[in-house]
Amino acid sequence: MKESMQWVFVDTSAFIALLDPRDDCHDQAMYVEQSLSSQATRLLTTNFVLDETYTGLRGKIQHSAILRFRDSVRQSRRLSVIRITEAVEDQAWEIFARYHDKDFSFTDCTSFAVMRQLDITTAFAFDEHFEQFGFMRVLE
Repeated sequence: MKESMQWVFVDTSAFIALLDPRDDCHDQAMYVEQSLSSQATRLLTTNFVLDETYTGLRGKIQHSAILRFRDSVRQSRRLSVIRITEAVEDQAWEIFARYHDKDFSFTDCTSFAVMRQLDITTAFAFDEHFEQFGFMRVLE
């Protein structure tokens, strides 16, 4: 997966902002997504982030829209989904334990572990935890 093409990790906060027109970051998320698309940037996420996204969207958008989103993820040629392995979970627990002064979610920690493992330095996220951990965020 480490080709010359740039990869950007997509977090729950970006997916929710893209899909919920009432989200405070919706317009900014749409702009970022269009910018990334025009640059042919490859996107990566995890099954944990998707789980968090589907759950976070309940009550915000129609159930049928969540189902359509899932279908679009499965059919996307631009977005790759990594399944969290036991080894990544172990790395995430190490991060979770080490950063007791931060309020990183466990899903955040799995994302950090995947990004580190794949040498991805940039996240499409409205969650400041990515910067707190040392990654860059795409916000414009």
